[in-house]
Amino acid sequence: PVTDGSRELHSLCAQLEFLLQFDLKEKRSFFGQRKDYWDFLCQGLARHRQEHKGVCFVSSLDKLKTPVGRGRAFLRYCLVHRQLAETLQLCLLDPESLREWYYARSPFLSPQLREEILGSLYELDGVTFHLAL
Repeated sequence: PVTDGSRELHSLCAQLEFLLQFDLKEKRSFFGQRKDYWDFLCQGLARHRQEHKGVCFVSSLDKLKTPVGRGRAFLRYCLVHRQLAETLQLCLLDPESLREWYYARSPFLSPQLREEILGSLYELDGVTFHLAL
């Protein structure tokens, strides 16, 4: 299993975060806090009326104060529970929402690249992750 001490884990998480932040439009909350991919994922899951246990879990963690921190915790949760590809796929289904959150260079706006990314993420479902949540 992959653990917190794994170099590959840190590289994987950094690449996932880079991908989710690449060409992300700058948005702000009502109180002026910058939104991040965590907000995109929450909105995407809410659109499908899916109460994702990972969102509930991460939202309950008082130590996490920023959207980036919540996003990182959510990615780890999804890896441990083998839900990353399925969760991201739900968020990427709505082209209008994607254009609302991402500029044109985002790989998520290219059907071919989106398919390749999701295919790679589904392969991660076969990997066991033992991470501290």
